[in-house]
Amino acid sequence: MIGYIQGTLLQQYEDRVLLLAGPIGYEILLPAFVMDTVKHRSTGDEVSFYIYHQQTERQPKPMLIGFNTEIEKEFFHYFISVEDIGPMKAVKALTIPIGEIARASESKDVASLKKLKGIGARTAQKVVATLSGKTGKFALMPERAEARPVPAGSEDVAKQVMDVLVDQLGYRVTDARRMVSEALERNPGAETPEELFEEVYRGEMAP
Repeated sequence: MIGYIQGTLLQQYEDRVLLLAGPIGYEILLPAFVMDTVKHRSTGDEVSFYIYHQQTERQPKPMLIGFNTEIEKEFFHYFISVEDIGPMKAVKALTIPIGEIARASESKDVASLKKLKGIGARTAQKVVATLSGKTGKFALMPERAEARPVPAGSEDVAKQVMDVLVDQLGYRVTDARRMVSEALERNPGAETPEELFEEVYRGEMAP
C-alpha cells in the first residue's frame, strides 16, 4: 500500500501529475484544490503527496490520489464514506478547499454542497446526513487570539487536539491553546479528540 510519495515532477496534466520517484514514474490524480497548489511548479521540481491508494477486484488497476497534507487525505476518507460517492467521483467533486466543504457539511448547507462538481441535491443531502457532526476539525480556520492556560484534566485529549491544530491545520501554538482551553471550559466532559474538536468548532463558528 502506497501512502506517501516524494519525487521529481515530470509532467502536469489537467487533473493529474507524473512524478518520478527513484526509477519509477507514478501517475497521481489530484483533486482540483490540490492541483491549484502545484500549477506554479515546473518540470524538475521536487514535490510530495500523501496518497490514497485505490485497488479493488472490480478495479484491479491501481489508482493513486494525491493530497498536500495528511488531514486532506483524512477528510477524503470521510467524504467517500457517503453513499454514492466513490473515489473517482470524490476527486472530481473536490473543487474547493476541504475547509469550505466541511463547513457546509457542519452547517447543513445543502445549497453550497450542490455547487460541487457532480453533486446533486440528493447526494448533497446524503453528505450532510453522513458528515454533519463529524467534520468540525476540518472546518476550523485560524484566527488571531490571545493565549489562555489550558484547564487541568483531559491532558492527553487536549494534547492530541493541540497537535493537530498546530501541526496539520497550521494554527499558532497560542491560538490553538486558547481554542482548546475555551472548548474544555464549555465542555469539560469531552473524553475523545473527536468530541473536543466538535466543541472547538462550535466555539469558533459561534457569532
